[in-house]
Amino acid sequence: MDNQRNLILAIVLSALVLLGWSTISSKYFPVANQPSIKIVDGKSVAITPANTPAPTTAPVVQDRAKVIAATARVNIRSPKLAGTINLTGARIDDLVLSTYQETLDKNSPPIRLLAPQGGADAYYAGFGWTGEGLSAPGPATVWQADNTELTPTKPVTLRWNNSTGQQFLLKFSVDANYMFTVEQNVANTGTEPVIARSFAYIARDGKSKDPDVWTDHVGPLGVFNRAANYRVNWKTLDEGGQAGTRFTSPGGWLGFGDKYWLTALAPAGTGSIDAGFRAAGTVYQADFTNPAATVIPGKAQSTTTHFFAGAKEVSTLDGYETALSIPLFGKAIDWGWFEIVEKPIFHYLHWLWGLVGNFGLAIMLLTLTVRGLMFPVAQRQFASMAGMRVVQPKMKAIQERYKDDKPRQQQEIMALYKAEKVNPLAGCLPIFLQIPIFYALYKVLVLTIEMRHQPFVLWIHDLSAPDPLTPVNLFGLLPFTPPHAIAIGVLPILVGVTQYMQFKLNPTPMDAAQAQVFKFMPWILVFVMAPFAAGLQLYWMTSNTLTILQQKWLYSRHPGLKALPADTK
Repeated sequence: MDNQRNLILAIVLSALVLLGWSTISSKYFPVANQPSIKIVDGKSVAITPANTPAPTTAPVVQDRAKVIAATARVNIRSPKLAGTINLTGARIDDLVLSTYQETLDKNSPPIRLLAPQGGADAYYAGFGWTGEGLSAPGPATVWQADNTELTPTKPVTLRWNNSTGQQFLLKFSVDANYMFTVEQNVANTGTEPVIARSFAYIARDGKSKDPDVWTDHVGPLGVFNRAANYRVNWKTLDEGGQAGTRFTSPGGWLGFGDKYWLTALAPAGTGSIDAGFRAAGTVYQADFTNPAATVIPGKAQSTTTHFFAGAKEVSTLDGYETALSIPLFGKAIDWGWFEIVEKPIFHYLHWLWGLVGNFGLAIMLLTLTVRGLMFPVAQRQFASMAGMRVVQPKMKAIQERYKDDKPRQQQEIMALYKAEKVNPLAGCLPIFLQIPIFYALYKVLVLTIEMRHQPFVLWIHDLSAPDPLTPVNLFGLLPFTPPHAIAIGVLPILVGVTQYMQFKLNPTPMDAAQAQVFKFMPWILVFVMAPFAAGLQLYWMTSNTLTILQQKWLYSRHPGLKALPADTK
């Protein structure tokens, strides 16, 4: 087995991993937790409890600034968040992420995550109660606030009294990152007991603008019964409508994820909740309800909910798993089945970035580390390949001698391998090792916000996006943007060039058809790599360059690898 066959195997296996894994995993490795269902007329349908708030269709869209100005509000100020709480309905419906911009332009506005109902792209969170014998606040209820501003050091309490002897409190606090904590309290000052169920919900008008693909789940997601659930998607909600998809779970969390942003509700503690997702027209809702509690006269009942609204930063999400005991909160990032490889690569890459201050250099150092760790394996691979080329004439002789006796032929070939101390599979090992590393880096660059808008040098201002500079429009001199299919950047071209140089170092294949294939393969690779993130293209180009240097040195150590066997000259 020679180096060309190894490369073909690498490309085939990479394609299988990138294109076929989701089909295999969804068929043979389904998510353990399934939605709660019941059977009606022989069909399974979602269970829909009557005690959760129903999503409502959006009203006519108005100017967002006018909608915000039309109601009394409490300001939100934190190191990473800015916005307001609407005192009508007690909704968090106006929020921007202060440390993230929409584009690379220096005057770009910050990312807007939440927006009020009635304006464009409505997206908000609300908290309330349902119950029996209870006059509960609703979307039109106007609350009274004890403060005009919510900060990490200054909580805000909203109050509302009904006409039947119950007082409702909502105490909001926010930390230095993206987590709100909302304490819901109902006190019964009346003469009769009441039954109260607290709930929380997130509603958004419209689907995410980010695509929901098998490598990166976008849309409804959550953790129920300590299992991450990515199986519910926009199509599921469109089909389920108001009935939706429901789960009964001891604690957990649920919400909506975009590529880089997340909103999520997590009840404090591990008490049983009824949770799930529903839709009404273009409005999608994630909600949960706590168990009913009887509040006798003179007593109060309270529940606490954590509400996350912010960026999917790896350390921040993982930190809440410990700090707030939110189970598997880091699963808001769809790491997939290769998390065991992706997380270490992410943390090492992040450490290198902090060390050198340039993310592109960090990727190159990561590549150097990977190649260095695999160098002993590569040495054994080359030695094995040299040995295989030496025994090729003997193999052909055996194949000719026993061409009508395949079992004997295989037996003699295996005896030859053993006598010559060669292993035909040794050359494949580096390929199998590189595939998960390459795929893991791909996922890290695609999924993690830490890589967003990170520059390298010159024209490369965002390593998480494809290389924008292309000769198709003479590197921007011609006033048109080429179609995506032919917008081949400089980095993927360099990938093809270095791949071609790597092939040229290898011995000429004895098979003429195989030789022709390898003439075209580097240039096909240019088009394959073009849509990938520039950081991944940089990794591949750097890896090719290091492989060229490595091959030159190893060929000097194993000259028999390039020399053709005597009887093939």
